[in-house]
Amino acid sequence: MIGQSVTAHRKLGAIEVSAIGLGCMSLSGVYGTAIDEQGIAVIHAALDHGITLLDTSDMYGFGHNEDVVGKAIKGRRSQVVLATKFGNLAGRGGKIADGRPEYVASACEASLKRLGVETIDIYYQHRVDPMVPIEDTVGAMARLVQQGKVRALGLSEARPQTIRRAHRVHPIAAVQNEFSLLYRTEGEETLPTTRELGIAFVAYSPLGRGLLTAKLDDPATLSETDTRRRHPRFASENLAHNVALVDRIAAIARDKGCTSGQLALAWLLAQGDDVVPIPGTKRSERLLENIAALSVVLTDSDIAAISDAIPVGAAAGTRYPEAQMASVYL
Repeated sequence: MIGQSVTAHRKLGAIEVSAIGLGCMSLSGVYGTAIDEQGIAVIHAALDHGITLLDTSDMYGFGHNEDVVGKAIKGRRSQVVLATKFGNLAGRGGKIADGRPEYVASACEASLKRLGVETIDIYYQHRVDPMVPIEDTVGAMARLVQQGKVRALGLSEARPQTIRRAHRVHPIAAVQNEFSLLYRTEGEETLPTTRELGIAFVAYSPLGRGLLTAKLDDPATLSETDTRRRHPRFASENLAHNVALVDRIAAIARDKGCTSGQLALAWLLAQGDDVVPIPGTKRSERLLENIAALSVVLTDSDIAAISDAIPVGAAAGTRYPEAQMASVYL
């Protein structure tokens, strides 16, 4: 499996992408120290093995991540479907999000410069701004399409009614929400709407921020700078419960001859051709392991057994710390 390349493709609107993308957030120190040269090497390995979808944001490293991605794709732009996001302020200036039309325009210009490109393929609103009508934000995003600066639009952490309102203003190509075996509620609630409207679903944190790899069972092993130390799912009172759930998946994976992470990705891929998981990693060997999930064949009974192993809502701990939960799924 190690030499495998991505051959399967899916669609984000009219844009064809590899069935598995690469989430680039971890290349900016979110999960401990990250070295730019190693991050660039991971991106190059992804492109060499057929991954075409790269996902970043102006919030990851507050611009640093886009700089790294821009350096990595220099000279290889034609191989990349480039997705980035704007509007997640993460509490800066006392705001969780900024969806004002004037901010949309300025954020796009800054991302284009950092990425070193003339056009962004998929431009997401990273967090919905509750103080600005979604129609106004998407209207400003639509002008970017008209100007040739953006090819297609997306929303992240948007709930069904918000998606519908946005889609009436301009076609939405993709919705990116957290979706994994551990955190299914919002994803499964959103999919009927995206499918009705012909919108692709991009699943971020498809490995539950690493939990579904069955390699994390002690928060003390996480570096001091790893943000997962603040996530409720990794708190000592929740982690043992969550690890026990993952152990059920690991047992099925052993029977299937794959890793726990591969099984989790294969399960997501089996949810429909409109679902595109974007696992992130700082390590090339983990990247290749994720790609090999495409070789895992699941029967209908396998899919049902995996779904039953971790029922909806079974995970302990919210998806984000309490303060951040107010900014998701709006």
